[in-house]
Amino acid sequence: MNDRYGRTISYLRLSLTERCTLKCAYCRAGEGACPKKSELTREEFLRIVRVMVKLGVTKVRLTGGEPMLRRDLLEIVSGIRAVDGIEEITMTTNGQHLPGMSKELRRAGLDRLNISLDSLRPERYEALTGGGSLELVRTGIDEALEAGFSPVKLNAVLLRGTNDDEVDDFIALTKDKPVHVRFIEYMPLGAEDHANLRVTGDEILRARPALVPAEPMYEGQPARDFRLPGYTGSVGLINPVSHRFCDSCNRVRVMSDGMLRPCLGQNMEVSLKEALESGDDVILLETIRNAIWNKPKAHAFGEEFVSDKTMSRIGG
Repeated sequence: MNDRYGRTISYLRLSLTERCTLKCAYCRAGEGACPKKSELTREEFLRIVRVMVKLGVTKVRLTGGEPMLRRDLLEIVSGIRAVDGIEEITMTTNGQHLPGMSKELRRAGLDRLNISLDSLRPERYEALTGGGSLELVRTGIDEALEAGFSPVKLNAVLLRGTNDDEVDDFIALTKDKPVHVRFIEYMPLGAEDHANLRVTGDEILRARPALVPAEPMYEGQPARDFRLPGYTGSVGLINPVSHRFCDSCNRVRVMSDGMLRPCLGQNMEVSLKEALESGDDVILLETIRNAIWNKPKAHAFGEEFVSDKTMSRIGG
């Protein structure tokens, strides 16, 4: 369906949990352990997907927290795969639990993988993630490619003075492997903007004129795609603050506690819990329809916006 600004909403980002084993600098730094709070059940997630398909959703991305902490992840993937009308299922993971799972995820029906990777230097990676293992991520990437995931997308959030000196090392990964490295602009999803840490895509392009524009992978994507001539993979620049893409936004988010957030950069949320508990899919559909219709025109990044939730709680 369309929202009131004429945008067609076809993409659902579904956060399966707030739990995560890492404490990334831009996401959960300083937070304590993520408890298993009032997460939706597998059937509640599937009900939401089935209803949203009726409203025009064709693509689902599973996020977290870390979605691979859900013991019923494979059943959730296969359940979504069985929903008539779903064209693509993707997942974003930090890669810590990916080794040994790629083939099972493919068999369950997962189409694509995005793997968070903010440094290629083991000690720096460990510091940025609060104890993560770069070796596990590297193993997970290789296994994902072997299992047939192509391209494998690697998400790097650049922080000025921290990991922005690794841009060329990341781009080098695309030379011989079908990976799509995406540099994501730091977003103000905490109490402070920290604009001084933000590295824009324009900065990256000015320093690397050899990068040439590439055809976008799919309609409505947030990334501007580039590649180096002769390289197998590609590079994406996602710049929600310096290059807004709100006019073409086609997504909404449902968090693990049943709250629907129509826009990442606005605090507006709608609870689906009462509609879920009613057992009536008509009520659930109308609740979601109203939330989509009232999706904000644009995010409020750069407008003294203060998010009431961290990225791990919103769902990536």
